[in-house]
Amino acid sequence: MATTKKNVGSDDYALSRVPRDKRLGFWTMLLQWLAQSGSISQFTLGATIGVGMTFGDAFLAFTLGAVILEVVIFLIGFAGMREGLATPLLTRWVGFGRNGSALVSFVIAVSLVGWFGVQNTIFGNSVSSLVGGPAWLWCIVAGLAITVLVIFGFRYMAVFAKIVTPLFFAMVAWSVIDALSEHSIGDLISSPPPGQAIPLSVAATAIAGGYMTGAIVAPEMTRYNKKGSHVFLQTASSMILSEYIVGLTGVLLGHMVKSNEVSQIVLSTSGVFGVLVVLMSTAKINDWNLYGSSLGVVNFFQVVFKKRLHRGAVTIALGIAGTVLSAVGIMTHFTDFLTVLGVAIPPIGGIVVAEYWVVRRMRKPLDETREAGTLPTTSPTWVPMSLVIWAAAFCVGKFYDGGIPALNSLATAFVLYTVLGLLGWIRTYGTTTLADDEESVPVAAEQAPVGAA
Repeated sequence: MATTKKNVGSDDYALSRVPRDKRLGFWTMLLQWLAQSGSISQFTLGATIGVGMTFGDAFLAFTLGAVILEVVIFLIGFAGMREGLATPLLTRWVGFGRNGSALVSFVIAVSLVGWFGVQNTIFGNSVSSLVGGPAWLWCIVAGLAITVLVIFGFRYMAVFAKIVTPLFFAMVAWSVIDALSEHSIGDLISSPPPGQAIPLSVAATAIAGGYMTGAIVAPEMTRYNKKGSHVFLQTASSMILSEYIVGLTGVLLGHMVKSNEVSQIVLSTSGVFGVLVVLMSTAKINDWNLYGSSLGVVNFFQVVFKKRLHRGAVTIALGIAGTVLSAVGIMTHFTDFLTVLGVAIPPIGGIVVAEYWVVRRMRKPLDETREAGTLPTTSPTWVPMSLVIWAAAFCVGKFYDGGIPALNSLATAFVLYTVLGLLGWIRTYGTTTLADDEESVPVAAEQAPVGAA
């Protein structure tokens, strides 16, 4: 007698395409993207840049960062939308092959779960300084809350975004407008930078490089989109809100207090409500770190160990590990390592964009199966030249002092893959048959909760 295996949470099509009838509407997806703009750290980044730049120069820096990010997000995100695939799975047929995708998955998973822990630590310390209580306790509260949310998958995260995003921006607008109302906006805009000057390249590096990893894993979100135009409008709206409104407001606050310590202003709403909104907004940003990491781990284990893990179970393990490590203060020691990974991840995007949109030597199986909504029956096993290009691009980003490191590594990978691909030097080696269990996905409840359509 056959038995049905029960799993916790939703597998969220971790090893398959997102079906067209499971895609979400424009406004639901827009709120998901706007929620990523609602970050206290973005205000702090704006203030840090404002301390060292005039408002006009800061505007140029944010414009440069926004344009770079939008181009990358759209090109990669559009590919994810067309194929209904997250980045780790997409790379099997776009640039890396099956075994290469395992390495991609590992790097992305380690980076994202690492930043999940680091941001959870920052949150715990911030709330502890605002309302008291031990920082480790706040780390546990936030980490477990995010883990529970991510267990149940994208649709519940979308519902959560509908609640959190308006509350967060309403709270922040009230606090910031109240603070700025006592000063002349014109004087703040024309005032000289109060601190040591920051070069435009350094500011643009902080803006574009800080979110480049998020840009590379954009397909984790856009695979739930219905149209390419939706991807462009939603991501562009997120960039406008994040860079021009939140970031430049941070610049004004930095000029006002002559410091980057502006979190007290932004979080000046008092009482339990203010703390609750901050907790929820932190969860809405950090949930994507945990979510993307879980997808990477599922693909990694399937390729390397031939084990089909349920994404919900993986989320529990990663969430608990990241929460515990953040609570005991270990994660902050990994910041330098995670910064190195931040240079290693952009070349993945450069290779994906070059292969999918320019070279197009590997994506034919995706084209042939896209309409049916299935995965190709085979995938290349290795693409050695892609790994060589990845390593070379990383070295450029890491050791070349000029420009923006994350952009340098991404552009190097794109140019090298495009040139070598068009010359016919990008070759695949071996063919791997799709495992039977990759399309037989163990799913808990996949129906949409109320409000997720």
